[in-house]
Amino acid sequence: FLTQQLSFGIMAVILNEFETSSESTAHSEEQQDSASWERYLERRSLVLQFLHSSLSRHHLQHHQNKVELLKKCHFYLEIEPKHVNVRDQNHVMHRTDILQLIDPCQLRRMKAVGKKQTEIHLALLTGLLEQLERGQEELSCYVETSDMITFLSRWDLIMQRLSKLSEFMETLVSLQVPGKLYVKHRLVSHADLRGTRLPNIRLSLCTKMPLIFDRKESFAHKNWAKLKWFTENQESHLEQCELQVKLLTNESQTEPGYGRSQVVTSNTYVVQDLQPGRSYEFTIRRSDTHTLVFEKWRDSITLKTKTNGVEDADSSACA
Repeated sequence: FLTQQLSFGIMAVILNEFETSSESTAHSEEQQDSASWERYLERRSLVLQFLHSSLSRHHLQHHQNKVELLKKCHFYLEIEPKHVNVRDQNHVMHRTDILQLIDPCQLRRMKAVGKKQTEIHLALLTGLLEQLERGQEELSCYVETSDMITFLSRWDLIMQRLSKLSEFMETLVSLQVPGKLYVKHRLVSHADLRGTRLPNIRLSLCTKMPLIFDRKESFAHKNWAKLKWFTENQESHLEQCELQVKLLTNESQTEPGYGRSQVVTSNTYVVQDLQPGRSYEFTIRRSDTHTLVFEKWRDSITLKTKTNGVEDADSSACA
């Protein structure tokens, strides 16, 4: 009997220890699950915050619009200083435009370098936007489809993507403003300065906004058309631009007035001597200058002249 009691006592102790151990293990697991869940929510919130700010659809579209506008801009070589003091044959100092002293061959070389740098610049911007859009889709997929365990197991990878995408965004913003032209040059010969100290000539790229037709204010009449254009930044200083007029025909270039060009220093122009009932394509661009290095896009609009006196001619536009 004593042996049986002892056996029951030992069994009771073992059962009690087992129950205590089970309760402790369960409590420990609950704490671990709770900590993992809090960590998951915290990290998921961090990713969502990034997706709703830097990588939001609105934010990416904003940068997409800026890059598309930049692709339509005119790029120029900017040379500083614009003027230098040079001695003439009588050793009298004169303020001279730097372009008058620059070697034309060297200028052409610098413009070619500037064009290449611009093309690389625009290609980089396009590539960065594509990377950001893919990153946005990838992070959204992690947040929307991953359970807690999968999400936490991929956290190191997610952090690497967040860091890389932040770098891409910073680079994208910095590249939206063209900067220095990274090249050695000898634009000005010492002989042209007649002993004057050679200035420190700095080269950079700058942009001017594209000219865009005002589709609401441009229209055709019976034998004339009124055209109006503008820039996105509403430039107050009007520069020379070139307006091209083309009569749209069935591939025949023998008709009178098939095409002509007009230099204009204004933001409006009335084109005369058009044929009634015909379609014309009008193209506007900035006039060429010595420092223009890149121009890929020009705005065009097609207007059809009326066979009667109605002012509001039908119009369609193409760019």
